[in-house]
Amino acid sequence: MVRTRVGYTGGTTRNPTYSHLGDHTETVQIDYDPTRITYKDLLDIFWKNHDPTARSWTCQYMPVIFYHSNAQKKLAEQSKQRLESEGKRRVYTEILPAKEFYLAEDYHQKYYLRQIPELMNDFKSIYPDEKDFIASTAVARANGYVGGYGKIADLQLEIKKLGLSPEGEKKLRMILSSSQRQ
Repeated sequence: MVRTRVGYTGGTTRNPTYSHLGDHTETVQIDYDPTRITYKDLLDIFWKNHDPTARSWTCQYMPVIFYHSNAQKKLAEQSKQRLESEGKRRVYTEILPAKEFYLAEDYHQKYYLRQIPELMNDFKSIYPDEKDFIASTAVARANGYVGGYGKIADLQLEIKKLGLSPEGEKKLRMILSSSQRQ
């Protein structure tokens, strides 16, 4: 992943907030490098990380894929059809055109990372401006590792690029190692 940000999209309400969401859905915006991971691979990860057969009763938590091109739409629809035929169950996840994306409030961004003061101190010294912090690839990568996503071997290859102090590097390795033992 190049970058992830959480926010709201899919609705008509202008400038939604968490407490005034209107008809938007809480979403994750993913910027990725297609030379490193394909859209099809992202779809596979998406399907494995939620229950597509569970129906949502609110727009806020609706399972949905927002596509940005006809090619993405086609791949998303094909993957949904494949999942339905394999599981012999209805998939309720919607596939809709992307609309304007509104960033969620700062305190919603990089949720896992915000729980680790040692890492936050390192990143806040590098990115004192909240917008830069939210937009940082290094911060997005570290947040994923703190959340238990990724492998130790991958972290080892890129840990020096994250800009952490030696203590921060040690802490991040420890967090990922302990999450993979569970």
